[in-house]
Amino acid sequence: MKNLAALACGLLFGVGLALSGMTDTAKVLGFLDLFGRWDPDLLFVMGGAVCVTLVAFRFVLRGKPLLAAAFSLPTRRDVDPRLLAGAGLFGVGWGVFGYCPGPALSALVYLDLKTGVFVLSMLAGMALAGALSRRMA
Repeated sequence: MKNLAALACGLLFGVGLALSGMTDTAKVLGFLDLFGRWDPDLLFVMGGAVCVTLVAFRFVLRGKPLLAAAFSLPTRRDVDPRLLAGAGLFGVGWGVFGYCPGPALSALVYLDLKTGVFVLSMLAGMALAGALSRRMA
C-alpha cells in the first residue's frame, strides 16, 4: 500500500510540475534571470505552494500519518559546511541547466537526451556524495 501511495503522490507531483512549467528549462532559466529577461510566472507557482503549506502544514502535523507510525522530521537545525556546499551545488546546477531533481525526473517522460544526461549526472553526483560521506564517517 505504501508503494502505491508513493507512486500516486509522485505522479501527482510530476503532473503538477509539468502543468506549472517547472519542467520547461527555458521558463525556469527565465525566472532565474533577474537582471535580463525575467519571467515572473514561476513566482506565482512558488507563492501558491508556500500559501498552501503555511495553512496545511499545521493541520497535517496535528494528526498521524496514514501509512506510518510517526512523521519523520529532521532533528538537526545547525548550518554546517556540508549543508552550505550542497545548497551551493544545488543552486549552481539549477541556474546552469534549469532543473532541480523533481522536475528533472518528471521531464524524463519527454525523452530529451539533455535531460537524460542531467539525470544520470545527478545520480552519479549523489552516489559520489554518499560514498564520500561514508568514507569520511
